[in-house]
This record gives sequence, structure tokens and C-alpha cells, in this order.
Amino acid sequence: MPPQPMEMQVRPGTTRDLGALTELYNHYVRETPITFDVTPYTTEERRRWLESYSQDGPHRLLVAQDVPEGRILGYATSSPFRPKAAYGTSVEVSVYCAPDATGRGIGTLLYEELFAVLEGEDVHRAYAGVTQPNPASDRLHRAFGFTVVGTFREVGRKFGRYWDVTHYERPVGGGA
Repeated sequence: MPPQPMEMQVRPGTTRDLGALTELYNHYVRETPITFDVTPYTTEERRRWLESYSQDGPHRLLVAQDVPEGRILGYATSSPFRPKAAYGTSVEVSVYCAPDATGRGIGTLLYEELFAVLEGEDVHRAYAGVTQPNPASDRLHRAFGFTVVGTFREVGRKFGRYWDVTHYERPVGGGA
């Protein structure tokens, strides 16, 4: 019997999601080169990260939640691109899915919602960095209109080897 379609809701992340979001991210810290963090976080260490996002404005945290189970299946963020004021209309975006929830359209759903809310904000460009190889993430970003702006070769070392990171950009708002 084929798996039943999953009912999902995308909503802003809240402090009650902190444990699940920390656990999800720590999987990628421990098991993959997708993030260059090398030490897993405690929920308290991750609290400042979560609290840096708001319910409005350009810096958002959206979560995909299984309904009615309530399990967090993934999240997407838009964060400041750089700390200097002139970068204020640029954001860096990312998306992470629970390891057992990849390949089911959750990343697509999260990015659809994230870019929909960013359309109403003063955001001109979105940027993303993808550790290579990562064909699924490359496809996702291209599907959302991102173009490659360059690859930093062997920019990060994790698991005893060096990794490349491809950087993507896309217009947001009137330039999209």
C-alpha cells in the first residue's frame, strides 16, 4: 500500500520548537558536511539563534509541522547577509529537513512560504551557500530561480577533508 499523503502546516517557529529544531540541526552537524558547525548545540546554546528571528520583517524562521502529529519536519530561515547597514536589503536563506523527511517536497513548501513572505518585505536579493556535492539542494535552489555566482574551493574542513561551497543568488520583490 502506498504511503498516505502527509498533511503539513508551515508556520513561524516559536520557542516551543527549540528542542526539535536543535535536534534536527544537530543531525547535520554530526552526520554531514552540509553545515560547517562541528560541535552539536544544546537547546540553550541554540536559543539566541531562534530568538534572532521575528514574526515580521526580513529575518524569518518558518517550520513545517506534521498535522496532527505535531512533529517538526523541517525549517527555513532568512537571516542577515552581512552585519553592515548597506547589506540590509539582502538575506541569506537556508532550509533543513528532518533526515527521514527529505525528498518529500518539504523544502519546496518551506521555500514557497518563505519567499512569499519576503515579497512583502524590503528585500532585494537572497543568497544561499551549498556545500558540495549536494545535488538535491542545487536542484531546489535552481528551481527557485537562484543562479550560481561562484564556488569557493576547499573553503571548509570537516570529517578530515576539505569541502567546496557553491554560492547562489536570486532577486526578491520587484527584481524577481
